[in-house]
Amino acid sequence: MTKNNIYKFPLHEVREIADLKDMVRQSRKIYGHKNAYLIKDPVAAGKVSPYDPDLKQKRKNEKEFLPISYAKAAEDFDAFGSWLLRTFPDGARIAVIGETRYEWYVTYLATINGNGIIIPLDKELPASELKTMMERSQAEVLVYSDVAFANLREVKEFFPPMTIAMDPPSEEMDSLYFWELLEKGHAIRKEGDLSYDEIKIDPDEMRVILFTSGTTAKAKAVMLSHRNICINLMGMCSLLYTGPEDTCLSMLPIHHTYECTCGFLCQYYRGCTVAICPGLRYILPSFKEVEPTYVLMVPLIIESIYNGIMRKVNSDPKVKRKFDFALKLSNFLMKLGIDVRKKLFKDIHAVVGRNLRFLISGGASVSAELLAKLRELGIHCVQGYGLTECAPILALNREHYYNDSSAGLPLPGVEVKIIDQDEYGYGEIVGKGPNVMLGYYGDPEKTAEAVDEDGFFHTGDIGYLDEDSFVIITGRKQNMIVTSNGKNVFPEEIEFLLLENDLIKEVVVHSIKENGNNFLRAIIFPDREVVDQDEELRGKALDSPEVRTRVEEIVKTVNSNLVSYKAVRRIELRTEEFEKTTAKKIKRAQYY
Repeated sequence: MTKNNIYKFPLHEVREIADLKDMVRQSRKIYGHKNAYLIKDPVAAGKVSPYDPDLKQKRKNEKEFLPISYAKAAEDFDAFGSWLLRTFPDGARIAVIGETRYEWYVTYLATINGNGIIIPLDKELPASELKTMMERSQAEVLVYSDVAFANLREVKEFFPPMTIAMDPPSEEMDSLYFWELLEKGHAIRKEGDLSYDEIKIDPDEMRVILFTSGTTAKAKAVMLSHRNICINLMGMCSLLYTGPEDTCLSMLPIHHTYECTCGFLCQYYRGCTVAICPGLRYILPSFKEVEPTYVLMVPLIIESIYNGIMRKVNSDPKVKRKFDFALKLSNFLMKLGIDVRKKLFKDIHAVVGRNLRFLISGGASVSAELLAKLRELGIHCVQGYGLTECAPILALNREHYYNDSSAGLPLPGVEVKIIDQDEYGYGEIVGKGPNVMLGYYGDPEKTAEAVDEDGFFHTGDIGYLDEDSFVIITGRKQNMIVTSNGKNVFPEEIEFLLLENDLIKEVVVHSIKENGNNFLRAIIFPDREVVDQDEELRGKALDSPEVRTRVEEIVKTVNSNLVSYKAVRRIELRTEEFEKTTAKKIKRAQYY
């Protein structure tokens, strides 16, 4: 098991929670009148009636973030839960699908803290996949938003017996209205029926079915319990401090376990305020308005923000000279222990908010070089490592103790080790602890493949633990390429090096066979903006001879720093980005 001394500094104090119902009760008592949520929905904030005929327009017109207190949220969790209990005294499997919004939060906690099973679904998936997931999970109720219904419309004949609309139901659907049911729940409680409060939670019972967003195979249905999630909450918060003084801007898809556990449940546990970003195009305006203290992101968004900053800097020679001088001065002063980054780069901090303490990166690996560049500007970013099967966090960097090249330190109470090591000490990363899933729903064979007899979950990721116990990930087991001379090559390692050049926006490295010999080929999607910033390449097609020559130079430089069997021998340019999963990961299956 992990020892305290690997964490360098003492762990942050966290309060014990037996289950999520216990968490809600404690937080309500401690943080009652504090703001739990800041939203742009006048209905949820009690400013507009849910039956207002002009509701849609009033929601669109709302400009300000409106508050909902911890006490009000807890009352709504209990009210909706009370209606569910009266309607389904033996429990129900409830699928929920939609954008991040208050109704989603209430549905999730009301269900899991009662006697139901919650099934979060991805609103971006094709209708056929959503149909399959509802059938596989045996959903009995579907709670949906208008945004999600566009995808669902094609398969509405396969909906569960009961449907509940977060928005006023259309004539097309014979759905119940969420807000009407919430009113009924409050009425049940006013009548004196508090039986929902008396439901005892079995912390080890399956209460969540989550579908993984796999890049190479059919999604697996992960079963999680209250204990899995609560252990994760206590562990991550003991490594990385958040508290009642913090405001988190929520911008990632809520159905994903990363955002659900780390960007929703964690905040209610720690007394933080969550501001719900109304959409990706509103990220920067929301930063300015909310001025969050921390934000959960994926590398794609972090890279986009940094590149946007640098484009503005590089667009004006005078600004560029001023920036370069400020960077040199700041780096020199930092060596003397003097931090003036927020003052020197005040225009940049005006974009992300003056109160920002740190960013958390997850969902995929992020460049250590990018993290270092952001830190030079006074934007601290740490990354973690999680999988749906681990509820989700397995490792996490700390705010004052981190390794930018790593996924972090193992969570307290979680054992991480490397098995089947090769000659360089690389092997599969496996983890064991109370955060590891109960198994895959309806698939005991896959469960047995994933969790061994000793309780270790096999992540399928390849890497090693460094001398300080940081988890270093080098690639995916299923992506591993075995060369003709028996050497193992992890394409992610080579892709990472190629992506350090701004000209390359996306890349997949894989093996091809020519005349009986295996070669590594890089399929590369150049960055249109970077191409057009180059005077010699401006306006050229992404697969033009000129762009190809420049890409070949980059590949040659990368090859010079690799052993010969890892060298890229073939190049293919593409003019469109790769097809991706809804989690924005490249679908690699067709290349293997």
